[in-house]
Amino acid sequence: MRLQRRALLAFASGLLLTACASTPGTAPPPIVFVHGNGDTAALWTTTLWRYESNGWPRERLHAVDFPLPQARDDDTKPQDGRSSATEQREFLAAEVQRVLQATGASQVVLIGNSRGGNAIRNYIQNGGGDKTVSHALLGGTPNHGVWANPGFRPNNEFNGAGAFLTGLNAPKGPNADEVTPGLRWMTTRSDSNDKFAQPDGVWIGAKGTPTHVTAEGPALKGAHNVVLPGRDHREVSYHPQAFAAAYEFITGQAPALTTVTPEASVLLDGKVSGIGAGGPTNLPLAGAQVAVYAVDAATGARRGAALVDKAVGADGRWGPLSTDSATPLEFVISAPGYATTHIYRAPFARSSAIVHLRAERLAEADKSAASVVTLTRPRGYLGLPRDSISFDGLSPAPGIPPGVAGVSSSKLKLQVGPGRPVVAEYRSGELAERIVGIAWPARDNHVVTIELHP
Repeated sequence: MRLQRRALLAFASGLLLTACASTPGTAPPPIVFVHGNGDTAALWTTTLWRYESNGWPRERLHAVDFPLPQARDDDTKPQDGRSSATEQREFLAAEVQRVLQATGASQVVLIGNSRGGNAIRNYIQNGGGDKTVSHALLGGTPNHGVWANPGFRPNNEFNGAGAFLTGLNAPKGPNADEVTPGLRWMTTRSDSNDKFAQPDGVWIGAKGTPTHVTAEGPALKGAHNVVLPGRDHREVSYHPQAFAAAYEFITGQAPALTTVTPEASVLLDGKVSGIGAGGPTNLPLAGAQVAVYAVDAATGARRGAALVDKAVGADGRWGPLSTDSATPLEFVISAPGYATTHIYRAPFARSSAIVHLRAERLAEADKSAASVVTLTRPRGYLGLPRDSISFDGLSPAPGIPPGVAGVSSSKLKLQVGPGRPVVAEYRSGELAERIVGIAWPARDNHVVTIELHP
């Protein structure tokens, strides 16, 4: 029965994809996914899996990885380790051309989260993308700014009153739209739970100061504007509801599945990066040593020798690793100038070449702890009371304020018990995950991350 159901779902997905292709029987359009400020291509992993589970060919799904993902404080001035809006636009343009050449397609679909949407709009309006893009989908993009105040950081890319965003929002076409004509546009936003679409400046370090931005800030005149109630700044791109809205906008029909269909055999690979002068980077951390272990789901203990133990080369690639969709993993990164970084992950449901890892440093304030363990959720923020979060028996997990979902991590500075299991549990609606890691000793320069990816 299970095989029959999978066959029927695959058949239904194939019909949907045929319907969305420009010519019956042709392949669906390639999609290029564009991550946000400070992020990596890896955040799109589960979204890619959902497209694959609905029959989208893996070779027509591409996630951009900007080398320097962090925006400059002043977009008009060079800043070490950070990128300008123009640099993001040019990198995206080159990636689109590469995808078009590889697939033979004439146009792509662009899907972006947050700052990724800035790059998409800039490319379409100012970089020739109006000819190479059929659909542009922007999730949580601060299209009217995170703030709109000409007197506060006036040249920042996220200032809605600055030259960059006012230029993108200038009226276009017979209806004075804010979007470039000639292609289809969609935005997804929260009703009130996006930390970067708030009337008060608390999330930009200016509590009590009006931002002149509302929850409607990500919407654009001329686009199909969708509200996803309760979702946060990242979830409006990475949540299953965001996937369903995007899939239907592209194909004209709802997806057969919003869940991920596991693969029996899983092949993993990715890149190791670190932290530069301007913050996190996606530049290869050449010479880093990466070891990967299978771990026990109940205790976090290693099950045998390393599955991978490799010094990465100039490209930063740590794999490949052949595994299955039932085995949780521990990734260990060692590199000069960094702490030995342990990352615990739940089993990977499907193959992925964007399992990107970042080495971390032990903060000076944390060196007195016996062990430092951080719970993090890269694809969404942690919100109370929306989410149920337990970390080492503490519920809610420490450091998560109630109200707007605005933090994506919780840190424990343990004073006893290096070597013992630490359990992290998360539940929000249909999303749930439980991961067990091990507390490694801070005195030996180890840091631990338990990474949620529901």
